[in-house]
Amino acid sequence: MRSNRRILTMAALLAGALALTSTTMAQTSPPQGNAAPTADNAVLLTVFFKHDQSRPLDELNAQLDKQGFRKAFPPPGIEVVSWYVMMGIGQVITLRLPASRLREVNRVIEDTAWGAYRTEFYPTYDYKAVGMAQHDKATGN
Repeated sequence: MRSNRRILTMAALLAGALALTSTTMAQTSPPQGNAAPTADNAVLLTVFFKHDQSRPLDELNAQLDKQGFRKAFPPPGIEVVSWYVMMGIGQVITLRLPASRLREVNRVIEDTAWGAYRTEFYPTYDYKAVGMAQHDKATGN
């Protein structure tokens, strides 16, 4: 529980920091529901949906259907980068989204996934180009 709270706090701080750097949005503007992720506002969010292994899968799926999970997740306009089943754990999903929509994604999960899943969130950013450039420089390529 403490770990989840820390992760959510980090996600909120990251979203807040990214929102403060935006010069195109007034502080009083509501988040744009149709905002697209761009190089200067996109975050990656890895979500762990951990199965409740004390309950049968059919029961969990029935609960997800009843709560509208499959209709609501992912929200429209949120890019799914990857969606895997991790045997013995549950599902691991990486989303790309504008930082301004982080709260929306969190709320969809709270409203539709809780009860069937325990959730963990890991906000990240795309480091591939930087990492590969450092590798190429170190190897002389």
